[in-house]
Formats: sequence, structure tokens, C-alpha cells
Amino acid sequence: MVNLAEAFPATTKYTYLNTPGIGLLSEKVKSYRNQYTTDLWEGASQFHEESMVVLPKTREKIADFYKGEPERVALLPAFSFGLNAILEGLKSGAKVLLLRDDYPSINRAVEARDFQLSHAAIDAHIEKNVYDAFKREQPDVFVFSIVQYLNGIKMDLQFIDTLKTEFPETIFIADGTQYLGTEAFDFSASGIDILGASAYKWLNAGFGNGFFMFKPEMESGLNPKYLGFGSDLGKYKERGGSLIGKFEGNHLDFSNIGSIKVALDFQEEVGLSHIENRVRELVAAAKEAFGELGLLDPAVANRMDHSPIFNLKGDDDLYQKLNDHHILSSQRGKGIRVGFHYYNTLDDLEKLLDVLK
Repeated sequence: MVNLAEAFPATTKYTYLNTPGIGLLSEKVKSYRNQYTTDLWEGASQFHEESMVVLPKTREKIADFYKGEPERVALLPAFSFGLNAILEGLKSGAKVLLLRDDYPSINRAVEARDFQLSHAAIDAHIEKNVYDAFKREQPDVFVFSIVQYLNGIKMDLQFIDTLKTEFPETIFIADGTQYLGTEAFDFSASGIDILGASAYKWLNAGFGNGFFMFKPEMESGLNPKYLGFGSDLGKYKERGGSLIGKFEGNHLDFSNIGSIKVALDFQEEVGLSHIENRVRELVAAAKEAFGELGLLDPAVANRMDHSPIFNLKGDDDLYQKLNDHHILSSQRGKGIRVGFHYYNTLDDLEKLLDVLK
């Protein structure tokens, strides 16, 4: 059994509830990054050439973990890089559906371009709102976060699968940044056409890395132009004009990108079933306790399935009080956002509740 306190030493110093802001680095990811820097310092270009295997191995790991194809996994410094490249590859004037008040890196990027926009509200009836918008607008593209960063509302992925069946021509683009790392996910069997994520939150891979996965149909449906020296460089990009090559024109930081593989390897070592069970246990206990204290918005309290993210009613004084008790969180929207990952425990929840009460 992996000792999570040793793997994530920050958990011994803080009651760490700020994974929705920044996920903790494991000891293994830290060691990998340190060793890479040392080897590059000592070996210079010779070591860099030997490190080229990092990119294909990371693609293969992501594809294996989330049931995709390595030749359709683009590696990027962050989610926003990939989304902006995708948007540049869409036809001008396309009808794009967004969620109102979704993550700014989604909505700002879409709204800055020449698309026909429509919005669906994020509330307890988010799926109905989206369906009604589809019937009304018939969008060409739907861009959304699987889990909302402000309040943790989680889109019903079975609903997305059904919606894609009814509207097969619509391109479904999902941000998994606040979702991937909390439970198993089968991209190939899902209704999502394009799935992206930054890996510094629930994947615990540190900053400077992310990825996008594409269904085969997207090979001809997109025409991004983020091209450069790296576009045809390396395994899975040998043929000119590959889709992922149109996202990787730049040189990638092997230390940052390789951290994704190390982080996923560690999740496998811990056990994905263990991670899922721990997260679900914490979510159920937290939702019940927060509901009894009247700290949840009705949009969250009235939904059955919820993510590990909660936005609690609270002001500056409460936020400072939490910090004084070494409980780390974030102020988001009108409240205080907390999140529970697999390195958290029921004791962490109890410590939070003691302060809240």
C-alpha cells in the first residue's frame, strides 16, 4: 500500500483542500523533474537527444490510461494552447454553444472569435438547459467543462453520450482539467470528440503540461495552423500534416511533459479503484455535512452526482480563519472553494467542519 503522506509531504503540513487550484506534486514527480534537470545540465545536447522517447511514451501512457490512440494525442504546455489552436481551425461564423460562466480560458477564447454564440445556464438542471439549447440552436460546436471550476457541478457524461447520438454532426469539445484524475474515463466510448486538460490539478503532474485527445473523425474536421519545426518531428508525426503535428509546432519541455506519464504511473501504483473509492467517500460525506450546515447553493445540494469540488458560503474572515488553521482553499465567486482528492482523508473533512462550526 502506497504511503500517501510520504508521497505528498505537504499533506503533513497543511489540511490541503486546494487541489481545484493547484494539485500537489508527488515525491516521484518532483524527483523526476529534478533528475531530468541534473541530467540535462550534465549531458547537454547528448542527453536531450536520448530523451526524445519521453514524448511518444507519454502519448502512449495517456492513450492507454484514457482509452484513446497515441497518434491522436497532442502534447501541450497547457489546455488553453490547444483550445485556441482548435478554435483557429474552425470555420468562421460557426454556431458555438457555451455554458454561461464556464471557465474563462474556454469562454474568453471562444468569445474573442467570429462565431455565432449561444449559452446554457449552469444550475441544478444543467443537462436540460443544454438539451433545450441544442434543440433551439442546433450548434456546430459545443465547448464545455466536464466539472465546473466555481461550484463543482459535474456534467452527466451519460447525457453527453446520448446527446451526441442525437446530434452526431455537432463537435463536442470538453475540458477535463477539473475532472481527469478523479475517476476512470473511456474516451473512445464517450460522446466527446475532443478532450483536453491541463495536468497540474487532479493529475498532480505540475505546471507546464497538458494534452488533447481526438477521435479519428476529427482528422478531417479540423484545420489548426499552429505549425513549426516540431510539427513533423518524432514518432506518430512522421507523416507530414498529421493532426497532432498541427498542435506541436514548438519545442516541448520534456521534463514538464514527461511528468504526466510519471503522475499517471503513480495513480496506477496507488490503484485507480482506490482513488475512485476514496474520492467518492469524501464527496458523499462532505456533501451531506455541508448540506446540514446550509453551506451549499441549491444548484449543488439538489443534484445527485457531484464532483469533489464544493463552493461554501463564506467571507474574507472565514477564509482567513481557515488559513490560520492551516487549511488551504481558494476564494472563488462569492464563496470559498474546497476540493477533496485521494490524498485527503475524513480527518481533513472533520478539521474543516470543526472550523466551519
